[in-house]
Amino acid sequence: MSISRREFIQHMLSLGVSAAVVAAALSILDCSSQPTHGPASGNTTPPPPPPPPGDAAYLAVARGDSPTAMVQAALTALGGIERFVRPGNDVIIKPNICVSYRTYEYAATTNPEVVGALVTLCLGAGARRVRVMDNPFSGSAAEAYPTSGIEEAVRSAGGEMEVMSTMKFQGAAIPYGRMITSWPVYRDMLETDVLIDVPIAKHHGLARLTLGMKNLLGVVANPGGLHTDLSEKLTDLATLVRPHLTVIDGVRILMNNGPSGGSLSDVKMTNTVIASHDIVAADAYAATLFNLQGADIGAVRAGSQRGLGTMDMTAIKIEEIPVGA
Repeated sequence: MSISRREFIQHMLSLGVSAAVVAAALSILDCSSQPTHGPASGNTTPPPPPPPPGDAAYLAVARGDSPTAMVQAALTALGGIERFVRPGNDVIIKPNICVSYRTYEYAATTNPEVVGALVTLCLGAGARRVRVMDNPFSGSAAEAYPTSGIEEAVRSAGGEMEVMSTMKFQGAAIPYGRMITSWPVYRDMLETDVLIDVPIAKHHGLARLTLGMKNLLGVVANPGGLHTDLSEKLTDLATLVRPHLTVIDGVRILMNNGPSGGSLSDVKMTNTVIASHDIVAADAYAATLFNLQGADIGAVRAGSQRGLGTMDMTAIKIEEIPVGA
């Protein structure tokens, strides 16, 4: 006799099995049932990002003193938030809420004003709801959300903070994966109408920089399991979890001792917001804030080679916007 997923969960919980253990068991079962080969068509790379409409910028860079104004200017240059969000859409915004013991001034977490501005824009475009969430690697979400300042900014803007439920990490096939062909991914990230990736630009000891692609580790269970051959595995993941929009917080960036930082001497004010529908292009431009190029970052290089986007800044229309105070 077979039982449903819901019945299985209820039965295990009634026996006193923890939710975390149940979720892990489901992830293993789900992953084992997923196909382990690429698409039936034989394609080995995902479709490239679509071109922007009309004369909209491919990538926008706003600089100024107001994070809200920079977000607004960057999105206007891309064709407006309406290019990405339609009335009635369910939207998820994925910032980097790294740890529970750092405020955003230490540049370990995304600037709350950047996130709040995006919530306001999405709701203004008619989104049915806007949820903001992350899975901190140190401390609980319940602790990290208020410490980061993001919780207050999101609620003030009319959005919802969601603590990511262990039960929603479920095995997902990665048809274009090379190093990994399945992994437990937060289900809602794949099912939402619009996913917006909002990393802070910062140093990382292993990846060199944490940017849009690296920020996707917050949508999976057991992210530590991806840290060997990290660049290729990040690229595998990015073939499946493809944000509709990437907005990189470069208001203040962490130059050293990432990802969690700890000293304000490691923080540099660059007062920049970068936005694009192309996660590779956004990451490649953000690398220049650190006097690097996209090709210097393994994940960016791999993402470009695999067709996820372009790191050639000379091949795309970039609009740079100075924003007054």
